Amino acid sequence: MLSGKLHRIRVTEAQVGYVGSVGIDENFMEAAGIEINQEVHIVNLDNGARWITYAIPAERGSKTMALNGGGARLGVVGDKLVVMVYDWTDEPTKPQVVFFGNNNEIVDRGTTEPHGKISPDLEE
Repeated sequence: MLSGKLHRIRVTEAQVGYVGSVGIDENFMEAAGIEINQEVHIVNLDNGARWITYAIPAERGSKTMALNGGGARLGVVGDKLVVMVYDWTDEPTKPQVVFFGNNNEIVDRGTTEPHGKISPDLEE
């Protein structure tokens, strides 16, 4: 079950030489309930790339979304991503969904996503 999501967060760094993972502003990790070293599923909305890695905290308040290692080849600075985490459970969950504006500012939070609708604040 989906437990947390960073929706339309923008890439701020891409470091191929790093050993791996993604670096995410610690505030954003907390907002979506992402734990240190937790598996994350990533979708790049600009090029369609999808991959699985793990999350490490970046400096709190930095608005960082860094692609590291091989993942740095799957996106460039400015690309929009969806970062998702899941819980293994048979019970219903209320995911912590965090919506981002163009400068990696949090513009909304919720627990549901109505199909086919997007907030006017999130449109291009």
